[in-house]
Amino acid sequence: MSESSASRLNVFKTYKLYVGGKFPRSESGRVYEVSDTKGKWLANAPLSSRKDARDAVVAARKAFGGWSGATAYNRGQILYRIAEMLEGRRDQFVREVGEAEGLSKSKAGAVVDAAIDRWVWYAGWTDKIGQVVGGANPVAGPFFNLSTPEPTGVVTVVAPQDSSFLGLVSVIAPVIATGNTAVVIASEKAPLPALSLGEVLATSDLPGGVVNILSGKAAEMGPHLAAHQDVNAIDLAGAGAALAKELEIAAADNLKRVLRPQPVDDWSADPGTHRMTAFLETKTVWHPTGSLGASGSSY
Repeated sequence: MSESSASRLNVFKTYKLYVGGKFPRSESGRVYEVSDTKGKWLANAPLSSRKDARDAVVAARKAFGGWSGATAYNRGQILYRIAEMLEGRRDQFVREVGEAEGLSKSKAGAVVDAAIDRWVWYAGWTDKIGQVVGGANPVAGPFFNLSTPEPTGVVTVVAPQDSSFLGLVSVIAPVIATGNTAVVIASEKAPLPALSLGEVLATSDLPGGVVNILSGKAAEMGPHLAAHQDVNAIDLAGAGAALAKELEIAAADNLKRVLRPQPVDDWSADPGTHRMTAFLETKTVWHPTGSLGASGSSY
């Protein structure tokens, strides 16, 4: 029998986590079955453990200094590069999003196009958000008083459950656009687009550890991440009411910033700036003028 006439086996994709710029399996060795909306098996996804979550936080903290210290212009270039890489792999994501959300090819294509545009939108904001939320403040006295935004740090993101790609991008992009690093818990029922996004991020000039993507149960990893002393903030976008309350209580132990879930999130709507400003701190600098000298102080 000739090679051309012989039937061949499909090469099934092995989905892995994305942590520290690398693609490890879960340290627990666990996986779980992922099915489409009709119950058809699609793949086995890693079932992340608490150890995987700790590793992701370590990677995010290690990457924070370099990423937050990069120029806003450079961060914008990298976010735009992510959009470029997604555009080149559009067909793959159309298929994966269609299977994950039960959408027709045309509707899945519209979702992927919107996600690509969302990266471009946030890329344009990286060097502008500082002017929107910072600036010179009028004070009574011989001082310049300037407020400038700074990133909060390591942000845990519970990704939306019902929007496996557009919602996912809509919660990751604003976090990293402003200089934070992220530990993302993907949609439990539809994690495959998120895990594939890791492959795009790895080839788009984004430094390893800036975004770390875990798949599995938010109820298992979430409380540990919310209480982790080296996590500075948490976005509860994809947490149900009971889990969101549990994570908010755990986060209160070390005064994390918490972005609460909205009753209804329309991920196709204009995102505004609130997800960027939610994870920014404001530094105020006082600088004497006139005869007081050139030294200054900040608070």
